[in-house]
Amino acid sequence: MKVGLTYDLREDYLAEGFTEEETAEFDRRDTVDSIESTLKDLGYGTDRIGSIKGLTARLAAGDRWDMVFNIAEGLRGFGREAQVPALLEAYDIPYTFSDPLVLSLTLHKGLTKRVIRDLGIPTPDFYVVENLSDIEKVDLPFPLFAKPVAEGTSKGISATSKIENKEDLDSKCRRLLSLFRQPVLIETYLQGREFTVGITGTGGNATVLGVIEVALKKGAEAGVYSYSNKKKFEAYVRYSLVRDDLAKKAKEIALAAWRGLGCRDGGRVDLRTNGNGIPEFLEVNPLAGLNPDISDLPILCNLAGVTYRELIAKIMDSALSRIPYPVSFEGTPYASPASLSR
Repeated sequence: MKVGLTYDLREDYLAEGFTEEETAEFDRRDTVDSIESTLKDLGYGTDRIGSIKGLTARLAAGDRWDMVFNIAEGLRGFGREAQVPALLEAYDIPYTFSDPLVLSLTLHKGLTKRVIRDLGIPTPDFYVVENLSDIEKVDLPFPLFAKPVAEGTSKGISATSKIENKEDLDSKCRRLLSLFRQPVLIETYLQGREFTVGITGTGGNATVLGVIEVALKKGAEAGVYSYSNKKKFEAYVRYSLVRDDLAKKAKEIALAAWRGLGCRDGGRVDLRTNGNGIPEFLEVNPLAGLNPDISDLPILCNLAGVTYRELIAKIMDSALSRIPYPVSFEGTPYASPASLSR
């Protein structure tokens, strides 16, 4: 089976003049190396494609793949994560992870929370500030929390994201609106414990890999899993596997969110406990980082006793299960997903 790899390489964008923070979500070369070597170890043939521009050129040249392992984040707009999957669907090429609709929805944290709330899943009260005139319309009790509505890797999040009064709210919203040029999500600040739930699979076949608690060490920016804390996680963050009743509740909420939103193959759901100790949904990452050493999902798997090889195999098995006719574009029958993963 021929598996293409689509990705946005961080070093390429840095070479074009983009900043460290602007490129924070893009992948390092060793991430692509790890995914490719693991796929080869699982018995797949691989072909590096690169970003959407590389994919477009290859498709125009007539190149095709039996499956594409897609981790491309895209550069601009609420649909940036959906661009590669949408293009692959136009050419009827199967790919890993969620579809364009889900990737566009979940990138926008405000729209995601509206769906989550409609599903009856607990999530902090919120308001989306679209422009400066919206700031005075925020009618939620302090403390609040502010972050860009469509960024990952904790971009735009710092100790100042926790807001105690109207003056802080005004200044923080103005700064984020100007800096990121997108709406700002304001939500009730939850002061409890923070958890990340790792999930693989799709729909009724989705299962939880494990639950870890994210705790901050001495010297970290207090009270928030910030961009700075995440960047220097070895010094400032402690990850601990949790298996108690609270973890069971977090699993239930995370799975309900994953299935309700239509996420596929693998990713993470982040939660934090409210004043009553109940986990509430914060956000979902259906295109989670896969660096074996520094990404939250592989770190979680390592703590839960799931190897990196097993993680990639689970993702591929889930994606392969969607192929209705097990024949490659070259006319060669596929082996079963189970046999390919061994």
